[in-house]
Amino acid sequence: MEPWRPSIGGMTVFLRVTPRRRRDAIDGIETLSDGRAVLKVRVRAVADGGEANRAVTKLLAKTLRVPQASVQISSGATARPKRVEISGDAQALGDKLAPPARRSTRKGPRDMTATVIDGKVIAASCATR
Repeated sequence: MEPWRPSIGGMTVFLRVTPRRRRDAIDGIETLSDGRAVLKVRVRAVADGGEANRAVTKLLAKTLRVPQASVQISSGATARPKRVEISGDAQALGDKLAPPARRSTRKGPRDMTATVIDGKVIAASCATR
């Protein structure tokens, strides 16, 4: 299930924003406890005076290659979950948003190997798949 849908004049995107992170990024899709899908977004800005909201609109505008004025937060201005309205062709916007939404910056499962001699680990390695 995708966290966006076509709307009149563009697209509606549902987000869960995490402020004060290391970098601005779209961090994949997450399913909330109530079953709704949201796009995970993290921004460096603090959630004070609308700084994080401005960073979110700037990140989405840059990712979708639309003017920042085309991205409006329609609900959730003071909360982590947000609904954002983006003006433009919904199909084209969805096509641009899909690759970053599918990508996750989290590491996947790991393969671990260890060399054991006489019950003691003498060498170990860990690789991400």
